[in-house]
Amino acid sequence: MKHQQCPRQPGRHHGALPARSRGAIRGVRHDGRRAGRCTGFTLLEVLVALVIIGTALGASLRAVASLTQNSSDLRAALMATWSAENRLTQIRLAHEWPPLGRRVFACVQGDLPLRCEEQIYPTPNPAFRRVEVAVIDERQQGRRIITLSQIVPNVL
Repeated sequence: MKHQQCPRQPGRHHGALPARSRGAIRGVRHDGRRAGRCTGFTLLEVLVALVIIGTALGASLRAVASLTQNSSDLRAALMATWSAENRLTQIRLAHEWPPLGRRVFACVQGDLPLRCEEQIYPTPNPAFRRVEVAVIDERQQGRRIITLSQIVPNVL
């Protein structure tokens, strides 16, 4: 079905009808034919479209925020892994025989404040010790990012 464009006459108010087309109000034009429908969007259609577009944009923003947070968490996990591996490598390369117990020290990586907790446990074989290094995010107390373990031999 083809719709006609609503007539706009210069100098007339948009809602005003010329005298000869007042019959169009009842659906009949002055020449006896049925009046055509004017095309365009109603206010309700425009509002529904705006709600749909707003919902889509809101979902897009939430997705972007989620991706940003995931990227930040991934970066923190990578930095924490480097911190724990650095300490375990230091023990291995220095041929340390670490004393049993717990030790806490700062292990900052870039602008990320991290705290390392090193725990030394005995093993069934007295010539070996198990070293665990846990990395905690200082910004969120109690959030343990990663824990790495290594068996250290006594080289003496």
